[in-house]
Amino acid sequence: MWVRIVTALAALVSAAVHLYLWFDGFRDIDKIGPAFMVNAMAGAVITVLLMTWRHWIPAFLVLGFGASTLGAFIVSSTVGLFGVNEQWTGGWVLSAAASELVCILGGLALLRPVLARRRSAALTR
Repeated sequence: MWVRIVTALAALVSAAVHLYLWFDGFRDIDKIGPAFMVNAMAGAVITVLLMTWRHWIPAFLVLGFGASTLGAFIVSSTVGLFGVNEQWTGGWVLSAAASELVCILGGLALLRPVLARRRSAALTR
């Protein structure tokens, strides 16, 4: 249960950072502004799903959420994303990146027993 809680908190932190940055001026950037708002809403929804639904789907969603969000930031900080070039500096950036890494690891940890059961079932057939 603690992995689920920590992972949900990580998704909520990422959502909160993106919502804060949206209000802090990212809302005015074409394509990036709407993406930050979608990210904030998705993180909040995934947090609720992780805490209320004991199923593999929320784990899969948080894994994808963390990977896609961190991946978009890596693209933005290397080659640029929709004309935006970010840097790995500042508390908001590092907090979001750390929380997204926790989302990835937590999603994998939550999916591991499901995948092991499916592998075991496939081997017994």
